[in-house]
Amino acid sequence: MTLIKSISGIRGTIGGKTADNLTPIDAVKFASAYGAFIISRNPNKEKITVVVGRDARISGKMISSLVANTLVGLGINVVDLGLSTTPTVEVAVPLEKADGGIILTASHNPKQWNALKLLNEKGEFLNGEEGEKILALAESEDFSFAEVDDLGVYSKDNTYLEKHIQEVLNLELVDADAIRKANFKVVVDGVNSTGGIFIPALLKELNVECVELYCTPNGQFPHNPEPLKENLTDISELVVKEKADLGIVVDPDVDRLALVSEDGSMFGEEYTLVACADYVLGRLGGGNTVSNLSSSRALRDVTQKHGGTYTASAVGEVNVVIKMKETNTVIGGEGNGGIIYPASHYGRDSLVGVALFLSHLAHKKMPCKELRDSYPSYFMSKNKIQLTPEINVDEILETMASTYATEDVNTIDGVKIDFADEWIHLRKSNTEPIIRIYTEAKSQDAADALAVRFIKEIKEIIA
Repeated sequence: MTLIKSISGIRGTIGGKTADNLTPIDAVKFASAYGAFIISRNPNKEKITVVVGRDARISGKMISSLVANTLVGLGINVVDLGLSTTPTVEVAVPLEKADGGIILTASHNPKQWNALKLLNEKGEFLNGEEGEKILALAESEDFSFAEVDDLGVYSKDNTYLEKHIQEVLNLELVDADAIRKANFKVVVDGVNSTGGIFIPALLKELNVECVELYCTPNGQFPHNPEPLKENLTDISELVVKEKADLGIVVDPDVDRLALVSEDGSMFGEEYTLVACADYVLGRLGGGNTVSNLSSSRALRDVTQKHGGTYTASAVGEVNVVIKMKETNTVIGGEGNGGIIYPASHYGRDSLVGVALFLSHLAHKKMPCKELRDSYPSYFMSKNKIQLTPEINVDEILETMASTYATEDVNTIDGVKIDFADEWIHLRKSNTEPIIRIYTEAKSQDAADALAVRFIKEIKEIIA
């Protein structure tokens, strides 16, 4: 079964049986539930508007047509951005004064996957309570469609490539002049999705020489689309061959940003946010930051260096955003390369990340590798323990929290234990009997050893 329903939307593999996979019927059903939810939030509004955009997945046009026409059938006006990015749709919703948005993308999942990601009127992801209401509506199928004279109006808008780029260039801390004077040469891996359109277009506006790799938006991903080291050998080699200043890698919907240094080494997804935060905090003279519990301690270190306060949130973009608003954060995000910059909007945005990072590099006047080496160096290990269904995962996590109560323990999302030089984060899966184990330390051996130690302790509890 590869249809996954969650508070953030619905995702699954294309084809197969209804309710087991993401079929046309499932797409229509959940688009109907979302549309009914948006209508219920605006009972006195004569006409509702929803913005729709998609990445370049092979199934994208088909799913987009189904979703858009379902909304029209509910009496909702649709503004279709066509090939777009997640952050572009997030930017477009408030600019269009729309009531919501749907992004058709399965993010870093392989090409057989697609998904409906759901936004509110601010262009931000729905919270848990709102997501639950949509899931309940889909289950009950309690929606009413419009009569012929009340159908919504479908329109296309192909201007948001330029509009999004201009929004980025207008940001006060994006120093376009400094970037233009730096004469950067950059290799871009757009994984044959919409990043191959949007990132080169942004770089062109900044007079950055751009060498394109996998930038044809045909949805045929040339490698696993998650921007991790093991998937990025081609760009690493091309950066060195082209004598480029750095490489830029995005996932299919362009909300995760990874960087490659001039020697072909990984700058590190975790350190994309660290570098951008260092730049923003330095220019502002300090400020607060937020990332999720599974993100690197390096962000905390950089924040404290600038006299700010770092706060950890539960895992998940919506949780990061909530905590950022609570703490008046100037920049935050997730350690997977997701930059959230409130001066722009409350969503992960690789275009904003690229512009901030290049501004930083232009001001530093140093090679990318030297900049990376200037930050505290931490190493991560990611593991999991497969459990049998009858084992109570919550009891295991409670036991671990109690055992290490004298340490710095955070239980807002599983159990995170902060030691002096390392940390471990234990989280249960919401879909299967698994405990995910994330560790970080000052060496890879130490991170791996910490994971092995806790796996052994958990197994002793189970035995």
